[in-house]
Amino acid sequence: MSVSIPKTTTALMALLKADFAVLRANRRSAILALLVPVIILISWKPLIPKLGGAYALSSAITFGLMAIGLMGYSITVARDRDKGIFQRLRVAPVPTWAIMASRLAIQLFMIILLTLLIFIIGKTYDGVTLTFGGYVITFFVAFLGGAVYLSLGQLIVGLIKNPETVNATTRMVYFIFIMVGMFGELGTLGEHVKTYIHYSPYGAVKMMLATSMTPQTWSSATSTAVLISIGYAILFAGIGIRLFKWNTK
Repeated sequence: MSVSIPKTTTALMALLKADFAVLRANRRSAILALLVPVIILISWKPLIPKLGGAYALSSAITFGLMAIGLMGYSITVARDRDKGIFQRLRVAPVPTWAIMASRLAIQLFMIILLTLLIFIIGKTYDGVTLTFGGYVITFFVAFLGGAVYLSLGQLIVGLIKNPETVNATTRMVYFIFIMVGMFGELGTLGEHVKTYIHYSPYGAVKMMLATSMTPQTWSSATSTAVLISIGYAILFAGIGIRLFKWNTK
């Protein structure tokens, strides 16, 4: 009796279909991940004349990217690993890279949805309009920023096996990034903290996003932020992938 092994592309499409079905089933979590940056953008409308439209939009997208990479990706991976889903998938005729590629494709879809949503609300409610080049460049930069936080989420699930601990850790990191990053950037925590924030994952991603919305203001500091973000993504992903275990044993 012959055994028919599906092609990798066929298996990958089946994984994508299953992962999108899970996303629809857990749509409340996805909505919450998108709702926080939207609420921030709406509530910051009075600050736009002082801080600028690029500041408000870049902050909202940054908070959304953190939610997707930290609480969306890492918590889902930790939960599925604890339930043995990865172990069952690994015995199927599917390469391991396809399993993770399917998960990452879902997160990329969420990044596209988040960026479009912020652009639409920023234009219709806050009256912030970017140039065509600003919209296009911001999309590409949002992917790079998303890679930073997805790799950070991978690092967390690589270091921590218990899903409840992963849940608590990601929420704590998310809270610290928002509070320290936001207040530190405004200088309320001191000049030293403000300087450190610029080189943190929060500061580097936000600087890239804010400048990409106004391409004419691109400077050497922005290029440095891009290089720092790439370095963070490579470092976090390298350690996270190396330490990642497919089961909790």
